[in-house]
Amino acid sequence: MLLRPLKVRGLELKNRMVVSPMCTYSANDGIASAFHAIHLGRFALGGFALVFTEATAIHPMGRITHGDLGIWSDAHIEPLKRVTEAIRWNGAIPGIQLAHAGRKASTQRPWRGNGPLTAEDVALGDIPWEVVGPTTEPMDEGWLQPKALTVGEIGEIVTAWRDAALRALQAGYEVVEIHAAHGYLLHQFLSPLSNSREDEYGGCLEGRMRFPLDVARAVRSVWPTDRPVFCRISATDNVVGGWTVEDSVEFARELKALGIDVIDCSSGGLTGANTAARIKRERGFQVFLANQIRAEAAVATMAVGLILTAAQANGILEQGSADLVAIGREALNDPNWAVHAYLELAKSYERWPEQFGWWLERRASILASSSPKAS
Repeated sequence: MLLRPLKVRGLELKNRMVVSPMCTYSANDGIASAFHAIHLGRFALGGFALVFTEATAIHPMGRITHGDLGIWSDAHIEPLKRVTEAIRWNGAIPGIQLAHAGRKASTQRPWRGNGPLTAEDVALGDIPWEVVGPTTEPMDEGWLQPKALTVGEIGEIVTAWRDAALRALQAGYEVVEIHAAHGYLLHQFLSPLSNSREDEYGGCLEGRMRFPLDVARAVRSVWPTDRPVFCRISATDNVVGGWTVEDSVEFARELKALGIDVIDCSSGGLTGANTAARIKRERGFQVFLANQIRAEAAVATMAVGLILTAAQANGILEQGSADLVAIGREALNDPNWAVHAYLELAKSYERWPEQFGWWLERRASILASSSPKAS
């Protein structure tokens, strides 16, 4: 099943293998460079059906670090076109994740500490900026205190998300994903641990879902009807009193009703820098979340999290736990992961790029015929 195509709205994915959005923190003023085109283009060349560009900030205030990609300005469109062209030319569909970091913004690049900006960072030119959130409660001790968003400012961010989707369309993206996971702004509104507001955007589950659903409605309204919209969620905080998988099932039902096509099921990240710090990391540790949401919300899901081998990924799909698998760090380790999956499961170089697949197949035949076993 991993190798079979999947149609989502009017878009056909050639297989079920997706490159997960992964931040590289390598932009200047949000502008994509040749690095991004080469970095993402190699996954397309490596056989993946859908390649997501990393979390791309819809507003400069919504960047995680100074190195984040951005899409808050028309100046970002042309550089991102070079990225989508590299992905599409090499045989994959380009997707983009649209994000706002909220109170987790204005931080260090991971290799500089992955925490709040320090005097040393300022000396290097990384100046802190004001962060926002559902309340004035910071993410953790020592982190910037956010400004609590007003109802009017929430509306402005919804508009910024819609405008970012329109720019993504101009840049050539065919799939858009709303980032509502990992402790970033929309997740901050969803979780009762971070949202203690007493207005229409807080309180009960309906109130806490209101802002993320407003964003989903706005993005879906401008995204072409024949193209899919994904939403990445942290399906559980895995903390007592926090967001639960049962909440995620209800959220997924509401998203589906608005026309969201696939729920990308991650977890954790509400506090601390790690994206999934609350569930023990082991192979496929988040698959059960995709399975439960798929079964109970009757919506397509994408599984992610330490999916390492083709056999493991195929098993997830064959068991009905998800409709797609997202490969993250393992794709960084092996950009050819998808074509290696074809080789493992189908014993064929057919889906390798023809420019070198033919030679690898010939080499394999030569090696097989010259082996002692063959003789």
